[in-house]
Amino acid sequence: MKKIALSLVFTGLLSGLSLTSLPVFAHSDIKLDKAPIDISDKESLRRGAKLFADNCYSCHSAKFMRFNRIARDLEMPESEVRKMMIFTRDKKGAPTKIGEVMRVAMTEDFAKKAFGGPVPDLSVAARARGAAWIYTYLRSFYLDPSRPTGMNNAVFPGVGMPDIFWRQQGLQEARYHEVEHDGVKSEEIDHLEVVVPGTMSKTEFDMMAADLTNFLVYLAEPVQNVRRSLGVKVLIYLAFFFVVAYMLKKEYWKDVH
Repeated sequence: MKKIALSLVFTGLLSGLSLTSLPVFAHSDIKLDKAPIDISDKESLRRGAKLFADNCYSCHSAKFMRFNRIARDLEMPESEVRKMMIFTRDKKGAPTKIGEVMRVAMTEDFAKKAFGGPVPDLSVAARARGAAWIYTYLRSFYLDPSRPTGMNNAVFPGVGMPDIFWRQQGLQEARYHEVEHDGVKSEEIDHLEVVVPGTMSKTEFDMMAADLTNFLVYLAEPVQNVRRSLGVKVLIYLAFFFVVAYMLKKEYWKDVH
């Protein structure tokens, strides 16, 4: 009985863990920065939703999310979400309904011609990459004349996406240092340095990147807060059940020799 109760507690503990809370390691030598994420912060999520609508949604879809779900979770009027995020129309020319999923008008053929490949859906990007990866990626574009867009990314070398926030962050250049692997010397990025200031200070831009990352983390799992709250209740119940089960076991077996 004791082993069964302990296994139930352990199972409940595992069920309370989130995949997004596990560390995600990027294939890059750049250190990932911890993202200041809090999906209970509705103001941050609203700012992130606006940033997503203005800068990401023209190319990136979020096919697992509906507009009315965003309105409900972020405590926004549906009319405001409609005005802020719905830009597409159906085949008859009518505006996309508030209950539809977040699709984009861009076709795969156009994406391949414009960016060299399909543009990824961002519904579960935060679960696939991790919040730290996205947060660092948004802040790691730098000048690279060898690339078609003139920009590259320290976290995602060879990325096809242009730097959509260069006006706000400014233009960065990579600073390198020499490393040696198996007797072979090469240069790797040491850090990025702003050479043309943007319209925002570093702190302001980091806060903006954090808001967008926060929204993407919410997109990946809208029920995180509910799940965590339920997980705490389950663990409390299992702890109480363990005590009752242990006392019952002692009472039942005390006269058995």
